[in-house]
Amino acid sequence: MPKKVVLETVRLVLRTWMPDDLPEFIHVTNTPDGMRYLGGVQGTEVYQGLYERILVCQRQNGFCFWIAERKSDGEMLGMCGFKRGTVDPVMDAMEIGWRFRREVWGQGYAREAAEACLNWGWRNVPDDRIVAITVIDNAPSWGLMERLGMRRNPALDFDHPNLAPGDPLRPHVTYEIARHQSTENGL
Repeated sequence: MPKKVVLETVRLVLRTWMPDDLPEFIHVTNTPDGMRYLGGVQGTEVYQGLYERILVCQRQNGFCFWIAERKSDGEMLGMCGFKRGTVDPVMDAMEIGWRFRREVWGQGYAREAAEACLNWGWRNVPDDRIVAITVIDNAPSWGLMERLGMRRNPALDFDHPNLAPGDPLRPHVTYEIARHQSTENGL
């Protein structure tokens, strides 16, 4: 199964997953910093489940969280893309997300990838809005959502049902952008 490039930006290639991508993805993203708002460093079985869900998402929807590679050296930086929301209040909504290795934070890669993904989404799916969710304390992530033109919708904030009551990662915020807003913002 050959790599399929889905998107290219000035500095990045976003592509489909290959069977041998998982060990490298775990190596570059499964760190205390990288997993701070995602439940901490996880075992291989958690990542295997993520990989399987990504493949199903790609097969069923034509999109997923694609691998993000730096063009200049082919280095895997993380992932960015879409899935269908799996919890209320974003169930079945087009949900954008990203995860990048710590060494490239603050260099604009996540924004570059997310902007390209938003453009792809508006061209390829009929949805009128795209949502993003994160832990309420994850200011860098919701800061990027705001830079993308997304706006928080407090009516859609929620306690994540997959996390136990009292878990500090349970409170989530929801951001969204409508198709017409994206056009106004030049995306």
